[in-house]
Amino acid sequence: MKRLPLMIISIGLLAACGTGGAGQLGPVPTGPARATSPAAPAGPTQPAAGGQSSAPAPTAASPHAAAGQVGLQAWFTRQGKLFGTTRDVPATASVGHAALDQLLAGPSSAESAAGLRSLIPAGTQLLGLTVSSGTATVDLSSSFISAASPSAMPLRIAQVVYTLAQFPTVTSVQFKVDGQGVTVLGGVPVQSPQTTAMFDSYLPAITVQNPAIGERVSSPVTVSGTADVFEAVVSVRVLDSAGNQIARTFSTASCGTGCRGGYSIPVSYTVTQAEPGTIEVFESSPQNGQPVSVQLIPVTLAP
Repeated sequence: MKRLPLMIISIGLLAACGTGGAGQLGPVPTGPARATSPAAPAGPTQPAAGGQSSAPAPTAASPHAAAGQVGLQAWFTRQGKLFGTTRDVPATASVGHAALDQLLAGPSSAESAAGLRSLIPAGTQLLGLTVSSGTATVDLSSSFISAASPSAMPLRIAQVVYTLAQFPTVTSVQFKVDGQGVTVLGGVPVQSPQTTAMFDSYLPAITVQNPAIGERVSSPVTVSGTADVFEAVVSVRVLDSAGNQIARTFSTASCGTGCRGGYSIPVSYTVTQAEPGTIEVFESSPQNGQPVSVQLIPVTLAP
């Protein structure tokens, strides 16, 4: 589950399926790939013949993924905000299905221990997924709207929208439940289609795309993501297994103080052998300099 953009990989669509001539997201190449940043959503692409949109793979590579695997994002929640994580899965001819399968499976044990949760009810099934002219249509079982509260439903919807929006040709998402188009989900009226911009308020001040929770990293570790923080300054610390600081630095996001920009910085540290550790990413409070908007990423630190 590694990150950093390395290459743009273009993928065609499978043959049309279902009604309306829409196509599935896929296929993917046998090499690894990675997901895009929510700070830089891809613009619309020209539809292919017949009104279908091509569906490329995520636009960043996972350099340490095994051959024949692909890296896909699944978006969960942490402390009431969205949190994206990357999963390396076997290469597949339907990357959209694979990403949603990872989402519906819920957080891993390591992710759960780090505070990740899913607001999507267990047992929710993916019944269908098509894409046409930039809009992905996802068909979920009725479990998706069960036990919903008006306050929880928008974040539940956002998990699906962000998971699908990692693909550059998906610019919006519309929902079906048990095969039927809907204008209300869990008692909440929904505008169709949905876009990531509708859920900007659910992004934390700092997102961390690299490294992933539970990842084994080596020095220097590249820490990257997006941020909307004071004067665009993002601070990074590396903590060893005892919680001691063994490295500290900072980066400047491409935008800040009211706008979201990307950041990326290599951080060198020293350990003599592999051990549990933590990557801490935060901003310093303009009032007192204390860490705020903290993101803790448990990892394994290798020399």
